[in-house]
Amino acid sequence: MDLSKIENIELKFLTLKDYDALKKATIQSYGGLPNSYWKLDEIGRLIEIFPEGQVVIKVDGEIAGCALSVVVDYDKIDNQHTYDDIASDPTFSIHDPEGDVLYGIDVFIRPKYRGLRLGRRLYDYRKELCENLNLKSIVFGGRMPNYHLHAHKFSPKQYIEKVKRKEIEDPVLNFQISNDFHPVRVLKGYLEGDKASGEFAVLMEWDNIYYTKPNKKPSTVKSVVRLGLIQWQMRPYASFDNLMHQVEYFVDSVAGYRSDFAVFPEFFNAPLMAKYNDLGEADAIRELAKYTKPVVDKLSELSITYNINIISGSMPEIVRNKLYNVGYLCRRDGSVERYEKLHVTPDEAKVWGMQNGNKLQTFETDSGKIGVLICYDSEFPELSRLLADEGMDILFVPFLTDTQNGYSRVRLCAQARAIENECYVAISGSVGNLPNVHNMDIQYAQSAVFTPCDFSFPSNGIKAEATPNTEMILVADVDIDLLRELHSFGAVKNLKDRRKDFYKLERVKRK
Repeated sequence: MDLSKIENIELKFLTLKDYDALKKATIQSYGGLPNSYWKLDEIGRLIEIFPEGQVVIKVDGEIAGCALSVVVDYDKIDNQHTYDDIASDPTFSIHDPEGDVLYGIDVFIRPKYRGLRLGRRLYDYRKELCENLNLKSIVFGGRMPNYHLHAHKFSPKQYIEKVKRKEIEDPVLNFQISNDFHPVRVLKGYLEGDKASGEFAVLMEWDNIYYTKPNKKPSTVKSVVRLGLIQWQMRPYASFDNLMHQVEYFVDSVAGYRSDFAVFPEFFNAPLMAKYNDLGEADAIRELAKYTKPVVDKLSELSITYNINIISGSMPEIVRNKLYNVGYLCRRDGSVERYEKLHVTPDEAKVWGMQNGNKLQTFETDSGKIGVLICYDSEFPELSRLLADEGMDILFVPFLTDTQNGYSRVRLCAQARAIENECYVAISGSVGNLPNVHNMDIQYAQSAVFTPCDFSFPSNGIKAEATPNTEMILVADVDIDLLRELHSFGAVKNLKDRRKDFYKLERVKRK
């Protein structure tokens, strides 16, 4: 085909006016096999019940290809069905407008137009239609035209595996796999008379990553989520009320920008230790722990008042006489959940006698599934990977670092977590100093939001970052749907490509 002579290529809905040209194109495409073309009443019925599912590609006004489809309830189709089960009824009673799957019943490109990637256009249209109709997937029975050449050596399953590994060339299977379809199962006796495939077919499927199961309840989960990070200035406060007044000021500020989350740093309430400076460091932080419940109660109240989810950073807490570094998620619906620091730093253990926590989990919110790792925990990749396996979309890292090299450890590890777990990572830290509090040196921070590094995200993986060592808020939007696309269509697929046959990560069962 001389491409220079083509003036127009268009994809159009099939109409009855196209029938004679469609019949001719079908016969040419299938080599003149008996009954290889659709009857007029069958095409008329398809157009009547599902017009948007029947399309043709025209090159300079001439039909070059066609795709026909119906919608089915997948649960009503037997795992081992045949082509006749789907398409032999001329009324197409199997079509169900309330079904959940788009079933392809025919697709072809005329011989003289092959090699122009027109088949890909038809497949792309089907994918777009599947997304627009909120269908779970596209399925069809795919032929294996080269199987007869290998049937004496390989079973259909072995043949498919060798095609996937590029050890055998199969023009149909190779094309479908290159268009993101994957084999589901082998269908025996699918198309009567298909000797080339040994009457076998492969049920091929393309998953709609945007599919949402219909629910009578209105959906409240957002796609674009706004994060409000608070780069907190360490300064003396005369009282608990003074500190909480400053907390409310920041919550009000980020809520004013319609943020979904307000994120505080690790140990943001440390200024309250100043009044206990006459005590040893270990005793002083235990006195600070007495404020944790009042702080959480106030944050929960603020989350409801300002309609925002609050990540409380972290605070000391005593449980059965042991000191832990913990934080709380205060949802705007009034619910509260707790998280713990699992790896305390050598300084925390030595000076304060702080213990490692034992609680790791993801949290459901109205803005996606989140995880929280406190500072040092972000430097252990196993933790975030466990959270990613639970479906985490956003990882929050409240931190407290006194030197730039300490901050760099948190920052660089947070960026790595975003890439390897295909998620967003938001880090929030403190700046300034507390001269009247022992073991709280000068603070260094640059709060930021990190992304995976792929085409839909910033090339350097940085969505937004604050000015270093300056009290401020950082507001940034992240799109959860982009993560769904990345999981399936990214240039690399860090989560899917893990060699689970070679290594695995699992929690240790604690007694």
